[in-house]
Amino acid sequence: MSECTHDCSSCGEVCAERQNSPEDFHVKLSEGSAVKKVIGVVSGKGGVGKSMVTSLLACATMREGYKTAILDGDITGPSIPKAFGVHQSLVGSAEGLILPGTTAMGIDMVSVNLMLANETDPVIWRGPVLGGVIKQFWGETLWQNIDYMFIDMPPGTGDVPLTIFQSIPLDGIVIVASPQELVGMIVEKAVNMARMMQIPILGLVENMSYVECPDCGKKIYVFGESHIDEIAAQYDLPVLARIPMDAELAAACDAGKIEFVERDYMKEAVRVLEAE
Repeated sequence: MSECTHDCSSCGEVCAERQNSPEDFHVKLSEGSAVKKVIGVVSGKGGVGKSMVTSLLACATMREGYKTAILDGDITGPSIPKAFGVHQSLVGSAEGLILPGTTAMGIDMVSVNLMLANETDPVIWRGPVLGGVIKQFWGETLWQNIDYMFIDMPPGTGDVPLTIFQSIPLDGIVIVASPQELVGMIVEKAVNMARMMQIPILGLVENMSYVECPDCGKKIYVFGESHIDEIAAQYDLPVLARIPMDAELAAACDAGKIEFVERDYMKEAVRVLEAE
């Protein structure tokens, strides 16, 4: 082996120094951008309300006076713009950076749905292209003075979540689940992936936890008794929220007015974020 220059980026050798100094794949923010905290919102499977939780977290932190942003990382199934009623196409700056869209109450966001000719056009891209878009959304967008950025990640433990874990300096993740026992196994996959990638887990959120009777207030557990406490105890994680099936909130999402429905479901989650 030739004499070591200690420049691992130009070397293909496998040596002790390289093994002790793992390569940093993080993509740098663009010049003029500043993001203080980045939180990933993940789920082991689709259909558990991850985008709803992302939206509620962004709204809750915004109401506490923080400048908030959402990076819609669910490239092939983007739904964040619809929940907030944002339809304007993304534009670029004179420097060639993406300028994020903005909601009625000032939450910045980027999403593939704000780049398509028609919002219903399918995104039929392979993994490397999807990963490239994620990196552009992070590193080629002008993110100005963001206190909290929430990344709505695609479900599962595949290529795009891996790209986000490796390319963006996450300060932690929130794992979303629903009450069914089957989901418990899926949550454990998400927990194990995060720990393998050495990403801090801030806690668990259970969506569709129950229905509250409008007449007597009794909680009805439509999907059976919750298993979230068992999973949380198993991994020594806090339960950040139990979100009921809320018809008014669902209607607000469909109408693009989620910001205008105030709920305190994320009160504990915001407290945990502030303590980080």
